[in-house]
Amino acid sequence: MVYWMQASQRTQYNHSLEYAIYQANKLKKPLVVYFGLTDGYPEANRRHYYFLLEGLKEVKASLEERGIQMVALHRSPEQGALEMAESSSLMVTDRGYLDIQRKWRDYVVQHIECPLIQVESEVVVPVETASDKEEYSAATIRKKIKRNLERFMVPVKSQSLLKDSLDMEFSSFSLENVKKVLSKLKIDESVREVEYFHGGTGEALNHLENFFENKLDHFKDERNDPVRDYLSHMSPYLHFGQISPLHIALAVSNRESQGKEAFLEELLVRRELSMNFVFYNPLYHKFDCLPDWAKKTLLEHENDEREYIYSKDELERAETHDPYWNAAEMEMVLTGKMHGYMRMYWGKKILEWTDNPREAFDIALYLNNKYEIDGRDPNGFTGVAWCFGKHDRAWKEREIFGKVRYMNANGLRRKFKIDQYVERVNALP
Repeated sequence: MVYWMQASQRTQYNHSLEYAIYQANKLKKPLVVYFGLTDGYPEANRRHYYFLLEGLKEVKASLEERGIQMVALHRSPEQGALEMAESSSLMVTDRGYLDIQRKWRDYVVQHIECPLIQVESEVVVPVETASDKEEYSAATIRKKIKRNLERFMVPVKSQSLLKDSLDMEFSSFSLENVKKVLSKLKIDESVREVEYFHGGTGEALNHLENFFENKLDHFKDERNDPVRDYLSHMSPYLHFGQISPLHIALAVSNRESQGKEAFLEELLVRRELSMNFVFYNPLYHKFDCLPDWAKKTLLEHENDEREYIYSKDELERAETHDPYWNAAEMEMVLTGKMHGYMRMYWGKKILEWTDNPREAFDIALYLNNKYEIDGRDPNGFTGVAWCFGKHDRAWKEREIFGKVRYMNANGLRRKFKIDQYVERVNALP
């Protein structure tokens, strides 16, 4: 029997894995975990692959401790899944929400000969249970999420496999040496791995514990301050499925902290709104994903005179007149992650400094997906779209932005000691 692991790259709090073990025990079969390692994932580069492979190396070791062999094939995931299914009585898989992830699974459904069961484990409330349509905003999905929380806020128990698969013979990529695996892949090498964040469930749990001990109490009031690091840094690990959102939600819910509700709002409402967006809106990666009012007002103002206009290359090199924007761009380029509040400011300014809103949208998405470890993610697509009016309301009309929310440098200076943020980023090696 095979568990096709793709989105949920972990052994803890993995509903798909535990269901596969349950079925293997029921059928009295050994279980093998398969992962398809494609070097053709859209917009992925060495930075993303390095983080992914660090996590997979840990997953392989953890599975072996449970008597489960992991088979990593250098294949497009759906092709490798069909190969693995040829000798399997049942295949279980996890769930992804982006177009490419859904296409992989749809292809396998159409060609597989044994049963295929998909188990959702990357949200707390399954996306179609939460809502059967694209939601307009956090306000419209919040009650729907909370209405179902009690049903799904249930710990996941680890099971023991009755028949191990460690002696079964498969041809597999060795995951022991990450750099050696990378050398065999034909990938974009232009963006290097970072030292600030390393992949794997162990690293995710270290960040989470640090957040609980030193940051959660401050999260409600200080999370937007880019000068002070009161963020959880869970997004890269959630992106690669290296930690479960349910695991995090249960752990936070069991703590007494004034920051608890604010953090759960981000994790359960805002994050799952992004899953709803990419699942129900096929244009999530395009300017046309925006609500009609935002598209209308931006296009009405696309010919407004801009004080500054920068090319994509100038923006990528952080060559603007604005030291705060440049610092945000360089934080992302150097560390693989930008402070969430600065990402909003960053996206708004790309809109302001580009010839037209369609080009601005494409540039923001290109830069986000290229440098953020959690780029190419429902949260990333949603975050960029938000800068252009998605999940927001109309504001007072102004030049260039129309009725889309505006942000400026004076607001940063008024709210934060923003020059300290610039100094910190400029000091990064």
